[in-house]
Amino acid sequence: VQLQASGGGLVQAGRSLRLSCEAPRTITSVFNGLDMAWYRQAPGKQRELVAAVTASRTTTYADSVRGRFTISRDSSQKTVRLQMNDLKPDDTAVYYCNAQRGLTTYWGQGTQVTVSS
Repeated sequence: VQLQASGGGLVQAGRSLRLSCEAPRTITSVFNGLDMAWYRQAPGKQRELVAAVTASRTTTYADSVRGRFTISRDSSQKTVRLQMNDLKPDDTAVYYCNAQRGLTTYWGQGTQVTVSS
């Protein structure tokens, strides 16, 4: 089971991108019970949590993106989105969608975000 992430690309610093992650049909029936998150991994660095939204819609953000990024979930479309504003070159990374329920974890294939200065 793999989440479908999309929306990455190449942008200049200060611009915006929106990432989307759609749950596959095999888990849409449990989507509302999933905790969702976006992670990112830059070259030579460990994967890090960017933003998360729980099943009860509580959100958390990494300090580096708080105030610039917004995570949201759409129960009708079984989708989680990451609105990224005022992008910086340090935001350049592969972004991964993540879903978790109990001990079960799902990942997306990753989408590349490149921010030029």
